[in-house]
Amino acid sequence: MALKITVIGTGYLGATHAAAMAELGFEVLGLDAVPEKIEMLARGRVPMYEPGLEELLGKHVAGLPGSTGRLRFTTSWEEVGEFGDVHFICVNTPQKHGEYACDMSYVEAAVASLAPVLHRPALVVGKSTVPVGSAARLTRTLTELAPAGTGVELAWNPEFLREGFAVQDTLRPDRIVVGVEGEKGEKVLREVYAKPIGEGTPFVVTDYPTAELVKTAANSFLATKISFINAMAEVCEAADGDVVKLAEAIGHDERIGKKFLRAGIGFGGGCLPKDIRAFMARAGELGADQALTFLREVDSINMRRRGHMVELARETVGGGFLGRRVAVLGATFKPDSDDVRDSPALNVAGQIHLQGGQVTVYDPKGMENARRLFPTLTYAESALEACRGAHVVLHLTEWAEFRELSPAALASVVAEANILDGRNALDAAAWRTAGWTFRAMGRPQA
Repeated sequence: MALKITVIGTGYLGATHAAAMAELGFEVLGLDAVPEKIEMLARGRVPMYEPGLEELLGKHVAGLPGSTGRLRFTTSWEEVGEFGDVHFICVNTPQKHGEYACDMSYVEAAVASLAPVLHRPALVVGKSTVPVGSAARLTRTLTELAPAGTGVELAWNPEFLREGFAVQDTLRPDRIVVGVEGEKGEKVLREVYAKPIGEGTPFVVTDYPTAELVKTAANSFLATKISFINAMAEVCEAADGDVVKLAEAIGHDERIGKKFLRAGIGFGGGCLPKDIRAFMARAGELGADQALTFLREVDSINMRRRGHMVELARETVGGGFLGRRVAVLGATFKPDSDDVRDSPALNVAGQIHLQGGQVTVYDPKGMENARRLFPTLTYAESALEACRGAHVVLHLTEWAEFRELSPAALASVVAEANILDGRNALDAAAWRTAGWTFRAMGRPQA
């Protein structure tokens, strides 16, 4: 008999996972506590921008024309308990307010609500990013609260989704990691992921603590690599070197690799910043804080890049922002997403605004979320409109649309042709040829 799958939490991770499980051929029931979100998903719509996700939902949501009908949504825990053989927990684990530590309240609430409706053997699978040691504690909660008792097992299966590539990363992951205590968890998850495993995806089986550490370790490594090249950008500026050429040269070393070596205003989003901080906090609780002290500098370098961009902009407009118009191209923390959580671009825009600059922002997909977070900024409907009358243009999110802009067309609408490339993604020669004063982080000025 085919497994039936439930997905608890239908945000970015949960909605993607639910749609992908339906694509893999399973009957899926998604649950969320927010009725409006469930109603939207039931119409095949998603509350966030993620390439390909809405099309995948439309292919499987029950009741939509031409769909397989394998995917439904509910707000009922009882329905979830009765329906599912495998329950994936995909709720958010944000940073605690005023602390570095991870807020586990959503995960704990999900387990506390799910356990009492598990009247038959089932596998509960955590996908949320959690502090090491959480799975062992949640196992005890499940055993105590579930009517099926020890018939309910827990596995930890961390997600490795990249925003903008989430559908691809779920259907064709580069690895599948499962932390289990018994053979049942491994057997069931091999069945769930049979297709990607059959296509060659590595399947790594480990214990709970290691599975929990994999995600935070991976994100910490990526954050370290980004901050490393940004630290090199600081040295390049001091020594009149070129960080782009430096990154190219060291990237040819296969031990280092080229990915994540683009210097700029740093990383943001809902994962890397909060994950490395939660990792540091948990290491401190375990008495291993010295092992991760380097992550404090990684975080510090990252935040320093934002302030450096503000300083470069101030210098470019003559030493002060009062009466100066600043165009900001980009609001999301990365392209192909509408996510503005801890966005370096919006952080820079907000700092300049607070210092008296007249800031106008444009982003292809993040405008609505940006307005909610920074309602006092001005927003334009196009890059051209954002740049109209500007004394400096800041390129802060590397959307393809911005790389394809005509420097000559923009030069015709700005007050002064100054551009700062905060992502080292634009063609400096093309902009300078069109009469712009072009400057990028970690690169010679001419």
